[in-house]
Amino acid sequence: MKKPLPPTYFLVTLIVMLLLHFLAAIRHVVSFPANLFGLVPLGLGVFLNLAADRLFSTRRTTVRPFEESTHLVEEFPFSVTRNPMYLGMTLILLGGAILLGTLGALIPVVLFALIIDRVFIQAEERMLSRTFGSLWEDYCTRVRRWI
Repeated sequence: MKKPLPPTYFLVTLIVMLLLHFLAAIRHVVSFPANLFGLVPLGLGVFLNLAADRLFSTRRTTVRPFEESTHLVEEFPFSVTRNPMYLGMTLILLGGAILLGTLGALIPVVLFALIIDRVFIQAEERMLSRTFGSLWEDYCTRVRRWI
Protein backbone atom coordinates (compact mmCIF):
# COMPACT_ATOMS: atom_id res chain seq x y z
CA MET A 1 0.00 0.00 0.00
CA LYS A 2 1.36 3.39 -1.02
CA LYS A 3 1.77 6.26 1.43
CA PRO A 4 -0.58 9.19 0.87
CA LEU A 5 1.22 12.10 -0.80
CA PRO A 6 1.46 15.59 0.76
CA PRO A 7 -1.52 16.99 -1.20
CA THR A 8 -3.68 14.34 0.48
CA TYR A 9 -2.51 15.53 3.91
CA PHE A 10 -3.18 19.09 2.75
CA LEU A 11 -6.75 18.30 1.68
CA VAL A 12 -7.51 16.34 4.83
CA THR A 13 -6.19 19.22 6.93
CA LEU A 14 -8.32 21.69 4.99
CA ILE A 15 -11.41 19.55 5.55
CA VAL A 16 -10.66 19.21 9.28
CA MET A 17 -10.16 22.98 9.51
CA LEU A 18 -13.54 23.61 7.93
CA LEU A 19 -15.25 21.01 10.09
CA LEU A 20 -13.78 22.46 13.26
CA HIS A 21 -14.74 25.96 12.16
CA PHE A 22 -18.32 25.20 11.21
CA LEU A 23 -19.23 22.32 13.54
CA ALA A 24 -17.17 23.06 16.64
CA ALA A 25 -16.16 26.70 16.42
CA ILE A 26 -13.54 27.11 19.11
CA ARG A 27 -13.24 30.75 20.09
CA HIS A 28 -13.51 33.35 17.37
CA VAL A 29 -10.18 35.25 17.46
CA VAL A 30 -9.98 37.23 14.20
CA SER A 31 -12.92 39.25 12.93
CA PHE A 32 -13.64 41.07 9.69
CA PRO A 33 -11.81 43.04 8.27
CA ALA A 34 -8.65 41.84 10.09
CA ASN A 35 -9.27 38.30 8.86
CA LEU A 36 -8.60 39.51 5.32
CA PHE A 37 -4.91 39.58 6.23
CA GLY A 38 -5.17 35.81 5.74
CA LEU A 39 -5.00 36.53 2.01
CA VAL A 40 -1.31 37.44 2.42
CA PRO A 41 -0.02 34.04 3.60
CA LEU A 42 -2.51 32.30 1.30
CA GLY A 43 -1.20 34.19 -1.74
CA LEU A 44 2.42 33.71 -0.70
CA GLY A 45 1.81 29.99 -0.27
CA VAL A 46 0.32 29.68 -3.76
CA PHE A 47 3.26 31.64 -5.18
CA LEU A 48 5.85 29.43 -3.42
CA ASN A 49 4.21 26.24 -4.67
CA LEU A 50 3.99 27.45 -8.25
CA ALA A 51 7.55 28.81 -8.27
CA ALA A 52 9.00 25.61 -6.78
CA ASP A 53 7.02 23.36 -9.11
CA ARG A 54 8.19 25.39 -12.11
CA LEU A 55 11.83 25.05 -11.04
CA PHE A 56 11.52 21.29 -10.58
CA SER A 57 10.05 21.08 -14.06
CA THR A 58 12.72 23.33 -15.56
CA ARG A 59 15.51 21.30 -13.93
CA ARG A 60 13.79 18.04 -14.94
CA THR A 61 13.89 16.61 -11.46
CA THR A 62 11.13 14.97 -9.50
CA VAL A 63 8.60 16.78 -7.35
CA ARG A 64 7.35 13.51 -5.84
CA PRO A 65 8.50 12.60 -2.34
CA PHE A 66 10.80 9.60 -1.98
CA GLU A 67 11.80 9.58 -5.66
CA GLU A 68 15.47 10.20 -6.25
CA SER A 69 16.28 13.74 -7.36
CA THR A 70 18.54 14.29 -10.33
CA HIS A 71 19.34 17.93 -9.56
CA LEU A 72 19.79 19.91 -6.35
CA VAL A 73 17.68 23.01 -6.93
CA GLU A 74 19.09 26.03 -5.09
CA GLU A 75 17.53 29.01 -6.89
CA PHE A 76 14.72 31.09 -5.38
CA PRO A 77 12.58 30.06 -3.54
CA PHE A 78 14.96 27.23 -2.57
CA SER A 79 17.53 29.89 -1.63
CA VAL A 80 15.19 31.00 1.18
CA THR A 81 13.74 27.68 2.37
CA ARG A 82 14.70 24.08 1.67
CA ASN A 83 11.02 23.16 1.48
CA PRO A 84 9.10 25.90 -0.34
CA MET A 85 6.27 23.59 -1.38
CA TYR A 86 5.64 22.34 2.16
CA LEU A 87 6.01 25.86 3.47
CA GLY A 88 3.64 27.02 0.75
CA MET A 89 1.01 24.45 1.70
CA THR A 90 1.35 25.44 5.35
CA LEU A 91 0.98 29.13 4.46
CA ILE A 92 -2.13 28.41 2.39
CA LEU A 93 -3.65 26.59 5.35
CA LEU A 94 -2.58 29.37 7.74
CA GLY A 95 -4.14 31.96 5.45
CA GLY A 96 -7.34 29.93 5.37
CA ALA A 97 -7.35 29.67 9.18
CA ILE A 98 -6.93 33.43 9.51
CA LEU A 99 -9.73 34.01 7.01
CA LEU A 100 -11.98 31.69 9.01
CA GLY A 101 -10.93 33.49 12.18
CA THR A 102 -11.42 30.71 14.73
CA LEU A 103 -8.85 29.08 16.96
CA GLY A 104 -10.14 25.63 15.99
CA ALA A 105 -9.19 26.26 12.36
CA LEU A 106 -5.61 27.05 13.39
CA ILE A 107 -4.91 23.83 15.32
CA PRO A 108 -4.85 21.54 12.22
CA VAL A 109 -2.33 23.89 10.54
CA VAL A 110 0.19 23.26 13.32
CA LEU A 111 -0.46 19.51 13.17
CA PHE A 112 -0.04 19.56 9.37
CA ALA A 113 3.40 21.20 9.66
CA LEU A 114 4.52 18.71 12.33
CA ILE A 115 3.30 15.69 10.35
CA ILE A 116 4.85 16.90 7.08
CA ASP A 117 8.14 17.47 8.87
CA ARG A 118 8.18 13.99 10.42
CA VAL A 119 6.68 11.95 7.59
CA PHE A 120 8.23 13.65 4.56
CA ILE A 121 10.89 16.29 5.16
CA GLN A 122 13.20 14.31 7.42
CA ALA A 123 13.13 11.25 5.15
CA GLU A 124 13.59 13.34 2.02
CA GLU A 125 16.52 15.18 3.54
CA ARG A 126 18.26 11.91 4.44
CA MET A 127 17.76 10.80 0.84
CA LEU A 128 19.12 14.09 -0.53
CA SER A 129 22.13 13.80 1.77
CA ARG A 130 22.91 10.33 0.38
CA THR A 131 22.42 11.54 -3.21
CA PHE A 132 24.26 14.87 -3.10
CA GLY A 133 26.66 14.43 -0.15
CA SER A 134 28.76 17.50 0.64
CA LEU A 135 26.82 19.62 -1.87
CA TRP A 136 23.68 18.96 0.20
CA GLU A 137 25.47 19.56 3.50
CA ASP A 138 26.79 22.91 2.25
CA TYR A 139 23.29 23.88 1.08
CA CYS A 140 21.86 23.00 4.51
CA THR A 141 24.33 25.32 6.23
CA ARG A 142 23.13 28.21 4.05
CA VAL A 143 19.38 27.57 3.90
CA ARG A 144 16.97 26.74 6.71
CA ARG A 145 14.56 23.81 6.59
CA TRP A 146 11.42 25.96 6.91
CA ILE A 147 12.22 29.69 7.09
